[in-house]
Amino acid sequence: MAKLFTRRQLLRGVLAAGATTIAIGGYAVAEPWRLVVTRYKITPPRWPSGLTLRCAVIADLHACDPWMSAARIRQIVARTNALTPDVTLLLGDYVAGDKIARLSRDMANETWAAELGGLKAPLGVHAVLGNHDYWQDISVQLKRGGPVPAAVALEAAGIPVYENRAVRLEKDGQPFWIAGLGDQWAYWPRGATRPGRRFDRFVGVHDVPLTMSYVTDQAPMILMAHEPDIFPDIPERVALTISGHTHGGQITIAGFAPIVPSRYGQRYLYGHVVEGGRHLLVSGGLGCSAYPVRFGRPPEIVVIDLGSPVAT
Repeated sequence: MAKLFTRRQLLRGVLAAGATTIAIGGYAVAEPWRLVVTRYKITPPRWPSGLTLRCAVIADLHACDPWMSAARIRQIVARTNALTPDVTLLLGDYVAGDKIARLSRDMANETWAAELGGLKAPLGVHAVLGNHDYWQDISVQLKRGGPVPAAVALEAAGIPVYENRAVRLEKDGQPFWIAGLGDQWAYWPRGATRPGRRFDRFVGVHDVPLTMSYVTDQAPMILMAHEPDIFPDIPERVALTISGHTHGGQITIAGFAPIVPSRYGQRYLYGHVVEGGRHLLVSGGLGCSAYPVRFGRPPEIVVIDLGSPVAT
Protein backbone atom coordinates (compact mmCIF):
# COMPACT_ATOMS: atom_id res chain seq x y z
CA MET A 1 0.00 0.00 0.00
CA ALA A 2 2.84 2.39 0.80
CA LYS A 3 4.30 1.92 -2.64
CA LEU A 4 0.87 2.45 -4.30
CA PHE A 5 0.25 5.57 -2.21
CA THR A 6 3.63 6.96 -3.29
CA ARG A 7 2.72 6.40 -6.92
CA ARG A 8 -0.57 8.18 -6.42
CA GLN A 9 1.24 11.07 -4.84
CA LEU A 10 3.64 11.20 -7.76
CA LEU A 11 0.75 11.14 -10.24
CA ARG A 12 -1.05 13.91 -8.37
CA GLY A 13 2.15 15.93 -8.32
CA VAL A 14 2.64 15.51 -12.05
CA LEU A 15 -0.96 16.48 -12.73
CA ALA A 16 -0.72 19.47 -10.42
CA ALA A 17 2.49 20.61 -12.09
CA GLY A 18 0.88 20.23 -15.50
CA ALA A 19 -2.18 22.19 -14.43
CA THR A 20 0.02 24.93 -12.98
CA THR A 21 2.02 25.13 -16.19
CA ILE A 22 -1.16 25.41 -18.25
CA ALA A 23 -2.56 28.05 -15.90
CA ILE A 24 0.62 30.12 -16.01
CA GLY A 25 0.82 29.80 -19.77
CA GLY A 26 -2.80 30.84 -20.12
CA TYR A 27 -2.26 33.84 -17.88
CA ALA A 28 0.83 34.90 -19.83
CA VAL A 29 -1.14 34.77 -23.09
CA ALA A 30 -4.13 36.57 -21.57
CA GLU A 31 -2.19 39.31 -19.76
CA PRO A 32 -1.32 41.28 -22.94
CA TRP A 33 -5.05 41.95 -23.33
CA ARG A 34 -5.34 43.65 -19.94
CA LEU A 35 -5.06 47.41 -19.51
CA VAL A 36 -4.15 49.10 -16.26
CA VAL A 37 -3.48 52.69 -15.24
CA THR A 38 -0.35 53.19 -13.15
CA ARG A 39 -0.16 56.48 -11.23
CA TYR A 40 2.80 58.38 -9.82
CA LYS A 41 2.99 61.59 -7.80
CA ILE A 42 6.41 63.22 -8.12
CA THR A 43 7.76 66.59 -7.07
CA PRO A 44 11.33 66.78 -8.41
CA PRO A 45 13.93 69.09 -6.86
CA ARG A 46 13.50 72.73 -7.85
CA TRP A 47 10.04 72.10 -9.27
CA PRO A 48 8.17 75.43 -9.00
CA SER A 49 5.72 75.76 -6.16
CA GLY A 50 2.14 75.68 -7.35
CA LEU A 51 2.88 74.26 -10.82
CA THR A 52 0.86 71.07 -11.06
CA LEU A 53 1.03 69.11 -14.27
CA ARG A 54 -0.64 65.84 -15.21
CA CYS A 55 1.23 63.86 -17.87
CA ALA A 56 -0.25 60.80 -19.56
CA VAL A 57 2.37 58.45 -21.01
CA ILE A 58 1.89 55.92 -23.80
CA ALA A 59 4.87 53.72 -24.68
CA ASP A 60 5.66 50.75 -26.90
CA LEU A 61 2.39 50.13 -28.71
CA HIS A 62 3.93 47.71 -31.24
CA ALA A 63 0.80 47.98 -33.37
CA CYS A 64 -0.20 44.81 -35.21
CA ASP A 65 -3.21 42.54 -35.66
CA PRO A 66 -4.52 40.89 -33.58
CA TRP A 67 -2.37 41.73 -30.54
CA MET A 68 -2.56 45.52 -30.81
CA SER A 69 -5.38 46.18 -33.24
CA ALA A 70 -6.81 49.53 -34.30
CA ALA A 71 -9.82 48.87 -32.08
CA ARG A 72 -7.56 48.24 -29.10
CA ILE A 73 -5.55 51.39 -29.77
CA ARG A 74 -8.87 53.27 -29.93
CA GLN A 75 -9.70 51.88 -26.47
CA ILE A 76 -6.32 52.99 -25.13
CA VAL A 77 -6.85 56.47 -26.58
CA ALA A 78 -10.29 56.78 -24.98
CA ARG A 79 -8.98 55.58 -21.62
CA THR A 80 -6.09 58.04 -21.82
CA ASN A 81 -8.33 60.98 -22.66
CA ALA A 82 -10.62 60.08 -19.76
CA LEU A 83 -7.67 60.62 -17.39
CA THR A 84 -7.81 64.35 -18.30
CA PRO A 85 -4.07 64.91 -18.75
CA ASP A 86 -2.63 68.37 -19.29
CA VAL A 87 -0.16 66.88 -21.74
CA THR A 88 0.21 63.45 -23.37
CA LEU A 89 3.63 62.02 -24.15
CA LEU A 90 4.29 59.22 -26.65
CA LEU A 91 7.57 57.39 -26.15
CA GLY A 92 8.13 55.47 -29.37
CA ASP A 93 8.04 51.93 -30.78
CA TYR A 94 4.67 52.36 -32.45
CA VAL A 95 5.37 49.59 -34.99
CA ALA A 96 5.64 45.86 -34.44
CA GLY A 97 9.09 44.39 -33.99
CA ASP A 98 10.52 41.90 -36.44
CA LYS A 99 9.85 38.77 -34.39
CA ILE A 100 6.29 39.55 -33.33
CA ALA A 101 5.51 40.63 -36.88
CA ARG A 102 5.93 36.99 -37.92
CA LEU A 103 3.11 36.05 -35.52
CA SER A 104 0.78 38.83 -36.61
CA ARG A 105 -0.53 40.88 -39.51
CA ASP A 106 1.10 44.18 -40.38
CA MET A 107 -0.74 47.40 -39.66
CA ALA A 108 -0.25 50.39 -41.91
CA ASN A 109 1.47 53.30 -40.20
CA GLU A 110 -1.40 55.54 -41.25
CA THR A 111 -3.85 53.31 -39.35
CA TRP A 112 -2.27 53.35 -35.90
CA ALA A 113 -1.25 57.00 -36.29
CA ALA A 114 -4.82 58.00 -37.14
CA GLU A 115 -6.02 56.30 -33.95
CA LEU A 116 -3.39 58.12 -31.88
CA GLY A 117 -4.57 61.31 -33.55
CA GLY A 118 -7.65 60.99 -31.33
CA LEU A 119 -5.60 61.80 -28.23
CA LYS A 120 -6.62 65.10 -26.64
CA ALA A 121 -4.79 67.23 -24.08
CA PRO A 122 -4.94 71.01 -23.53
CA LEU A 123 -1.17 71.37 -23.83
CA GLY A 124 -0.83 68.96 -26.70
CA VAL A 125 0.37 65.49 -27.62
CA HIS A 126 4.14 65.13 -28.11
CA ALA A 127 6.13 62.19 -29.45
CA VAL A 128 9.57 60.69 -29.90
CA LEU A 129 10.54 57.67 -31.98
CA GLY A 130 11.82 54.32 -30.74
CA ASN A 131 14.32 51.88 -32.17
CA HIS A 132 11.72 49.72 -33.93
CA ASP A 133 10.38 52.78 -35.72
CA TYR A 134 13.83 53.28 -37.25
CA TRP A 135 14.26 49.57 -37.92
CA GLN A 136 10.96 49.22 -39.80
CA ASP A 137 12.28 50.58 -43.11
CA ILE A 138 15.46 49.06 -44.52
CA SER A 139 16.04 52.16 -46.67
CA VAL A 140 16.35 54.24 -43.49
CA GLN A 141 19.05 51.85 -42.30
CA LEU A 142 20.91 51.86 -45.60
CA LYS A 143 21.07 55.64 -45.99
CA ARG A 144 21.43 56.34 -42.27
CA GLY A 145 18.66 58.91 -42.42
CA GLY A 146 14.96 59.64 -42.76
CA PRO A 147 12.28 60.36 -43.37
CA VAL A 148 11.22 57.65 -40.91
CA PRO A 149 7.77 56.38 -41.97
CA ALA A 150 6.46 56.34 -38.40
CA ALA A 151 7.40 60.00 -37.97
CA VAL A 152 5.71 60.92 -41.26
CA ALA A 153 2.52 59.16 -40.13
CA LEU A 154 2.50 60.86 -36.73
CA GLU A 155 3.06 64.30 -38.19
CA ALA A 156 0.25 63.69 -40.70
CA ALA A 157 -2.02 62.85 -37.75
CA GLY A 158 -1.15 66.20 -36.14
CA ILE A 159 1.33 64.89 -33.57
CA PRO A 160 4.74 66.61 -33.51
CA VAL A 161 7.77 64.32 -33.33
CA TYR A 162 10.84 65.55 -31.45
CA GLU A 163 14.40 64.59 -32.31
CA ASN A 164 16.86 66.47 -30.10
CA ARG A 165 14.69 69.51 -29.64
CA ALA A 166 12.39 71.12 -27.09
CA VAL A 167 9.29 73.27 -26.89
CA ARG A 168 8.30 75.78 -24.19
CA LEU A 169 4.76 75.53 -22.84
CA GLU A 170 2.80 77.25 -20.09
CA LYS A 171 0.17 76.21 -17.60
CA ASP A 172 -1.58 78.78 -15.43
CA GLY A 173 1.04 81.32 -16.44
CA GLN A 174 3.96 79.11 -15.36
CA PRO A 175 6.36 77.90 -18.07
CA PHE A 176 7.92 74.48 -18.51
CA TRP A 177 9.76 72.63 -21.29
CA ILE A 178 8.98 69.36 -23.06
CA ALA A 179 12.02 67.93 -24.85
CA GLY A 180 12.47 64.83 -26.97
CA LEU A 181 15.76 62.99 -27.45
CA GLY A 182 16.68 61.19 -30.66
CA ASP A 183 16.69 57.41 -30.45
CA GLN A 184 19.81 55.76 -29.02
CA TRP A 185 19.48 52.52 -31.04
CA ALA A 186 18.39 54.05 -34.35
CA TYR A 187 20.81 52.30 -36.72
CA TRP A 188 22.22 48.80 -36.99
CA PRO A 189 25.97 48.29 -37.36
CA ARG A 190 27.08 49.06 -40.91
CA GLY A 191 26.68 46.10 -43.22
CA ALA A 192 24.17 44.37 -40.93
CA THR A 193 20.89 43.13 -42.37
CA ARG A 194 19.33 42.59 -38.94
CA PRO A 195 19.64 44.49 -35.68
CA GLY A 196 21.43 41.75 -33.74
CA ARG A 197 21.74 41.49 -29.96
CA ARG A 198 24.77 43.62 -29.09
CA PHE A 199 23.46 46.73 -27.37
CA ASP A 200 26.81 48.49 -27.67
CA ARG A 201 26.90 48.19 -31.48
CA PHE A 202 23.85 50.31 -32.31
CA VAL A 203 24.35 53.83 -33.62
CA GLY A 204 22.11 56.47 -32.10
CA VAL A 205 20.86 59.85 -33.27
CA HIS A 206 20.58 61.18 -29.72
CA ASP A 207 22.30 64.46 -28.86
CA VAL A 208 21.87 65.67 -25.29
CA PRO A 209 23.83 68.96 -25.71
CA LEU A 210 21.82 69.87 -28.82
CA THR A 211 18.56 69.11 -27.03
CA MET A 212 19.58 71.21 -24.04
CA SER A 213 20.53 74.12 -26.31
CA TYR A 214 16.86 74.72 -27.10
CA VAL A 215 16.12 75.41 -23.43
CA THR A 216 16.69 79.13 -22.95
CA ASP A 217 15.54 79.78 -19.39
CA GLN A 218 15.30 78.09 -15.98
CA ALA A 219 11.75 76.76 -16.34
CA PRO A 220 11.49 73.06 -15.41
CA MET A 221 12.20 70.52 -18.12
CA ILE A 222 10.70 67.12 -18.88
CA LEU A 223 12.73 64.91 -21.24
CA MET A 224 11.31 62.08 -23.34
CA ALA A 225 13.95 59.44 -24.17
CA HIS A 226 12.80 56.11 -25.58
CA GLU A 227 15.61 54.05 -24.02
CA PRO A 228 16.42 54.75 -20.34
CA ASP A 229 20.13 53.94 -20.78
CA ILE A 230 20.88 57.62 -21.41
CA PHE A 231 19.87 58.53 -17.85
CA PRO A 232 23.40 58.64 -16.35
CA ASP A 233 24.27 61.32 -18.93
CA ILE A 234 21.24 63.52 -18.26
CA PRO A 235 22.12 66.73 -16.40
CA GLU A 236 20.44 67.79 -13.15
CA ARG A 237 18.84 70.62 -15.11
CA VAL A 238 16.23 68.07 -16.30
CA ALA A 239 13.46 67.71 -13.73
CA LEU A 240 12.20 64.36 -14.99
CA THR A 241 13.28 61.90 -17.68
CA ILE A 242 10.53 59.63 -19.02
CA SER A 243 11.35 56.42 -20.91
CA GLY A 244 9.87 53.19 -22.20
CA HIS A 245 11.62 50.49 -24.27
CA THR A 246 12.18 47.85 -21.57
CA HIS A 247 8.50 46.81 -21.35
CA GLY A 248 9.29 46.51 -17.64
CA GLY A 249 10.85 43.20 -18.62
CA GLN A 250 7.57 42.03 -20.27
CA ILE A 251 8.00 38.79 -18.32
CA THR A 252 8.85 39.20 -14.65
CA ILE A 253 9.03 36.77 -11.77
CA ALA A 254 8.91 38.36 -8.31
CA GLY A 255 10.02 41.63 -9.89
CA PHE A 256 13.00 40.07 -11.69
CA ALA A 257 13.10 40.11 -15.49
CA PRO A 258 15.19 37.41 -17.19
CA ILE A 259 15.64 39.55 -20.32
CA VAL A 260 16.09 43.33 -20.29
CA PRO A 261 17.12 45.24 -23.44
CA SER A 262 19.54 47.49 -21.56
CA ARG A 263 23.26 47.45 -20.90
CA TYR A 264 22.40 48.26 -17.29
CA GLY A 265 20.34 45.11 -16.73
CA GLN A 266 17.76 45.57 -13.96
CA ARG A 267 18.94 49.08 -13.00
CA TYR A 268 16.44 50.93 -15.20
CA LEU A 269 13.95 48.12 -15.64
CA TYR A 270 10.75 49.79 -14.51
CA GLY A 271 9.09 52.47 -12.44
CA HIS A 272 10.37 55.52 -10.58
CA VAL A 273 14.15 55.63 -10.21
CA VAL A 274 16.01 58.32 -8.26
CA GLU A 275 19.79 58.66 -8.59
CA GLY A 276 21.71 61.57 -7.13
CA GLY A 277 18.56 63.63 -6.85
CA ARG A 278 17.70 63.09 -10.53
CA HIS A 279 14.39 61.43 -11.42
CA LEU A 280 13.61 58.81 -14.07
CA LEU A 281 10.26 57.17 -14.80
CA VAL A 282 10.25 54.01 -16.94
CA SER A 283 6.91 52.83 -18.32
CA GLY A 284 6.16 49.14 -18.75
CA GLY A 285 4.52 49.97 -22.07
CA LEU A 286 1.50 48.50 -23.80
CA GLY A 287 2.54 46.07 -26.52
CA CYS A 288 4.75 43.03 -26.84
CA SER A 289 8.11 42.34 -28.40
CA ALA A 290 9.33 38.99 -29.76
CA TYR A 291 6.28 37.02 -28.52
CA PRO A 292 2.70 38.06 -27.65
CA VAL A 293 3.02 37.20 -23.95
CA ARG A 294 3.37 39.17 -20.74
CA PHE A 295 3.72 37.87 -17.22
CA GLY A 296 3.79 40.01 -14.09
CA ARG A 297 3.81 43.24 -16.10
CA PRO A 298 0.42 44.03 -17.64
CA PRO A 299 0.06 46.70 -20.33
CA GLU A 300 -0.18 50.12 -18.75
CA ILE A 301 -1.02 53.73 -19.34
CA VAL A 302 1.10 55.82 -17.00
CA VAL A 303 -0.18 58.97 -15.31
CA ILE A 304 2.33 61.28 -13.64
CA ASP A 305 1.09 64.09 -11.41
CA LEU A 306 3.94 66.55 -11.08
CA GLY A 307 4.10 69.13 -8.31
CA SER A 308 1.90 69.84 -5.31
CA PRO A 309 -0.98 72.29 -5.17
CA VAL A 310 -0.40 75.51 -3.25
CA ALA A 311 -1.80 75.16 0.27
CA THR A 312 -4.74 77.44 1.04
